[in-house]
Amino acid sequence: MSSTSITPSSLPTQRLVGKVALVTGGATGIGESIVRLFHRHGAKVCIVDVQDNLGLHVCESLGGDPNACFFHCDITIEEEVCSAVDFAVNKFGTLDIMVNNAGISGAPCSDIRNYDLSEFEKVFDVNVKGVFLGMKHAAKIMIPLKKGSIISLCSVASAIGGIGPHAYTGSKHAVLGLNKNVAAELGKYGIRVNCVSPYAVPTGLSLAHLPEEERTEDAWTGFRAFVATNANLDGVELTADDVANAVLFLASDEARYISGANLMVDGGFTSVNHCLRVFK
Repeated sequence: MSSTSITPSSLPTQRLVGKVALVTGGATGIGESIVRLFHRHGAKVCIVDVQDNLGLHVCESLGGDPNACFFHCDITIEEEVCSAVDFAVNKFGTLDIMVNNAGISGAPCSDIRNYDLSEFEKVFDVNVKGVFLGMKHAAKIMIPLKKGSIISLCSVASAIGGIGPHAYTGSKHAVLGLNKNVAAELGKYGIRVNCVSPYAVPTGLSLAHLPEEERTEDAWTGFRAFVATNANLDGVELTADDVANAVLFLASDEARYISGANLMVDGGFTSVNHCLRVFK
């Protein structure tokens, strides 16, 4: 069953009751799924995004619940990240969970000689600098409390090459490195720091390199078919809800002794190599 169809009354238990979470890039895609799932599990959630209308729509779709709010923030600008964290703390009283979800893939380029430096820098600004700033300002709140959970959305591209453009793959390797290093520092404060790395998920980011008019139903069908053909786990299509469930686990007390991990949500994609076709 998709988590979007689950109601609070049908949940066996609400796993984030009393927790306050901030989710960057929470207006669409995986971020939106995380927001909705956290909300169902009793968390107070601050959605952070540059897409104001979409972010406000998510809040409204949650029934105008006072436990969900939106804050406009460009995660590449430190003052705005600091303000977003302060806003969440001022509204809800604390910050227990920081989810660094916002990210971009960048334009495809198969020849490094033609890779534009400005495009490379743009991807690193959002995917690495944005995650670092989220970690930094969440830590300012969490360290005095000696508790907290920081979760960053990574990718299968954090573990292997050939999955995406150079900037995207490089940035996800960098996020994983940050994850390990920040986990090393913050462990003495009881703060857990983890990554979630999904295989390809059919969200807006998947076809972001295409002009809007080319993101047709045929394009989505082609994307899904390509992903399924190259997946290791057959018969299951990875969704944003699946990724959100992994984030929920790491945010909850059920993962209270997990830190520095990179949880792969990839159906074994990064653990196997079928090139020799031993099993396929």
